[in-house]
Amino acid sequence: MTFAYRTALFLLALAGFIHADQVDDIVKAEMTRQHIPGLALAVMKDGHVIRSNGYGLANVELNVPVTTRTVFKIGSVSKQFLASAMMILVQEGKVSLDDSVRKFLEDAPPAWSGITIRHLLSHTSGLVREGPAFEALKAQPDIQVIRSAYPLTLLFAPGEQWRYSNTGYFTIAEIVSRLSGEPWPAFLEKRIFGPLQMTATRTTSWEDIVQNRAGGYEWRDGKLRHALELLALRPSGALLSTVEDYAKWDAALYTESPLTTASRERMWTPVMLNDQTSSAYGFGWEVQTRGGKRSVHHGGTLSGFKSHVARFPEEHLSFVVLTNGGHVQPDRVLWKIAAVWLPGVDQAPPNGRPAVQPAN
Repeated sequence: MTFAYRTALFLLALAGFIHADQVDDIVKAEMTRQHIPGLALAVMKDGHVIRSNGYGLANVELNVPVTTRTVFKIGSVSKQFLASAMMILVQEGKVSLDDSVRKFLEDAPPAWSGITIRHLLSHTSGLVREGPAFEALKAQPDIQVIRSAYPLTLLFAPGEQWRYSNTGYFTIAEIVSRLSGEPWPAFLEKRIFGPLQMTATRTTSWEDIVQNRAGGYEWRDGKLRHALELLALRPSGALLSTVEDYAKWDAALYTESPLTTASRERMWTPVMLNDQTSSAYGFGWEVQTRGGKRSVHHGGTLSGFKSHVARFPEEHLSFVVLTNGGHVQPDRVLWKIAAVWLPGVDQAPPNGRPAVQPAN
């Protein structure tokens, strides 16, 4: 390790230390205001963690504190990983963004012929938000949920509008499985989580023993209560993770593996609609300008959990906030923390576009 590199790391750590009190004050105030049981956060600069901490309780009944290794459900933050899996296959020439869905799902209805991989990734497919067969308390194959949407009329012509669709990400997962020849969770582990040593990141499961797993809670009727435990595995909100693991992912996004620079920029570019206007969404990431700075971010919700992640590509700063409260607004916490480093980014975007509702 060179002297210059050691100096850079020291300065990064010092920057985190200088802002530590401000961050703690923000988090503690929001935890009180929002009745947040537990929260973990990390701030990254140039792929290095400059601030991370756990606050509150991972398990309220057992009085177990949150640490940076506490495992949370991350909900739709998972979409960026499924989108990345598809982009890896695009990089390898196994699929094109303009391929029709029916190339891979031969039994899909003719009305789906105009839906492309690009449409699925960017929520511009016209597919309904949820497949009618989805049941939170029932484990079933992804294709069963997808096929339940076959008889339904598309909400709009593909590419005509932007409308959030978990059905689209179920379809992405199914296509990744078919193209790779293995279940999509195995592909994610082999191509992303394993190589990056994201050892705590995995699919949600109610029955497996997961070390350091946080309990999920809801604030109802003036009390903190246990949240409902889902039995279904949703590709659209698939994963458990930690802020430590997410920091490893953030560091990888400065490299050429598993995603190339071209792939990342494509994912972080607002998709163009048929009328040549742009949405505020790329592939698995919302794209906005906040405080005059480009941000790519996403929220996640799964019963008893809320999360939010954000990246400022030009400033090389990233933020992640994970909570175990289904009633929480983690984006409010994140933008306030981000404003410690980047004043003004906690204000609403000037374009007035609402943030994507963080859905599972």
